[in-house]
Amino acid sequence: MGKVRARGRMYPQSVMRVIQAAEKALEQTLDASKDSILGDIMTAEVVPKQTGELERSAIIDDSQSKKGKVTLIYDTPYARRLYFHPEYNFRRDKNRNAQGLWLEEWANGKKDNVVKKVFRDLWKRFAGGLIR
Repeated sequence: MGKVRARGRMYPQSVMRVIQAAEKALEQTLDASKDSILGDIMTAEVVPKQTGELERSAIIDDSQSKKGKVTLIYDTPYARRLYFHPEYNFRRDKNRNAQGLWLEEWANGKKDNVVKKVFRDLWKRFAGGLIR
C-alpha cells in the first residue's frame, strides 16, 4: 500500500461560524414555527387536550445549547402523569391522535429523521454556505 499525504488549513473564523450556526440551529429546531418540531407535534395532534393548557405550557429550554442539548418541557402539574401512562383513555374530540408518550415518535420513532432534517436544514442556512 502507498502512503498518502494531505495538507489542510484551518480558518478559525469559519470554524467559529459553523459552531455558532450549529448552536442557533439547535435552538430553533424545536421552535414554535411551522417548520419546527414543536409545530409538527401540534399539527400531529398527539398531545392530550381538554382545555389546551398542556399544549400551551410547552417551553423550550435552550440554556444548554452550547453543550448540544435543547429540551422540550410541558410545564403543568399533570404532564408527567399523562405522558407516562399511555393506557389512559384520552379523549379524542379535540386532538384526534391524543396519546401518552406523545414525543416518542420524534425522539426514537418514525419521525426522528424529521428532527435531524430540520436541524440539518437550519444549520446549512445559518452557516452561510460553509456547509453543503
